[in-house]
Amino acid sequence: MEKDILSMLPEEIGLELERLGQPKYRAKQVFSWLSRGVRDFDSMTNLPKSLRDRLKDEFSLYEPKVLSKQVSAIDGTIKYLWELKDGNAVETVVMSYKHGNTVCVSCQVGCRQGCAFCASTIGGLVRSLEPSEILDEVLFSQLDSGKPISNIVLMGIGEPLDNFENVMRFLDLVNHPDGMNIGMRHISLSTCGITERFDELAERDLQLTLSVSLHAPDDETRSMLMPANRGRGVDKLMDCCRRYSRHTGRRISFEYAMIDGVNDTERHARLLVRRAKETGAHVNLIPLNHVEERRFRPSTPGHMKAFIKILEDEGVNVTVRRKLGGDVDASCGQLRRKIRKETGTV
Repeated sequence: MEKDILSMLPEEIGLELERLGQPKYRAKQVFSWLSRGVRDFDSMTNLPKSLRDRLKDEFSLYEPKVLSKQVSAIDGTIKYLWELKDGNAVETVVMSYKHGNTVCVSCQVGCRQGCAFCASTIGGLVRSLEPSEILDEVLFSQLDSGKPISNIVLMGIGEPLDNFENVMRFLDLVNHPDGMNIGMRHISLSTCGITERFDELAERDLQLTLSVSLHAPDDETRSMLMPANRGRGVDKLMDCCRRYSRHTGRRISFEYAMIDGVNDTERHARLLVRRAKETGAHVNLIPLNHVEERRFRPSTPGHMKAFIKILEDEGVNVTVRRKLGGDVDASCGQLRRKIRKETGTV
């Protein structure tokens, strides 16, 4: 079986080359070519032809294909649907801000977490992505768009902590100084609250931003919206958040989708104040993107304003996420879902 050289770090490529009777220094050359998006060994012109031929026999290379590309006429946000080597597809979004360009990547094909307001989980989990497939979302979005990527958010399709080892390897690859060299402080990882992985993530001390998709501050509401809360609970999640912040010295961010009549009441706001204060978390309110198959609607402007006032009056650090790509199937999973319905594939 051919090996996935795209998921290997330079030292691992070096060991493979040594096995083939080649000097280890060639590993840096190979890694450099791969990190620039070269997916043809014959194009690696500073390698001997004999080595290129051996590499073709030993290793597989694949370049994701653009199945769909939507560019927002409103703000220039680009939404990609990439076809993977097995015919599955994932979404990636490139967003431009004053501080640079951010890419939002997927880490799984589908999702098993079952959040009631999300398009990504409709149809469940198909499979997890390999480290190289997540990396290629960043790399080929940059190459195709012509926009240099400076920030990454793991907030697309899938749950990063449900694909823990592959996501950790992706972070090693994208952070590598001989690769894309994107710093950990420019990376955010979003989780629905797989609490059993928090301590392990904290031990790695990666200095990324951990964003917890909270969406409700109480068990009754959160368990209705997010099945991942069942058997874990908000109190346990808060304990994990406190430990993570203490260990890493990094402030956690609470993602909170504002859903009309569900989690946007005064009671929810005041309980959210308590949760934010006990963890020192920043609160990022998100105007809900309506999904056709879901019954939920975004909060009204009046409810949003009243909710924000309660948080601000209590001294909670709160922002409202700028809504981008509203005309390009902005919500995670929408584009993949639409193409699947139209073609019966991906």
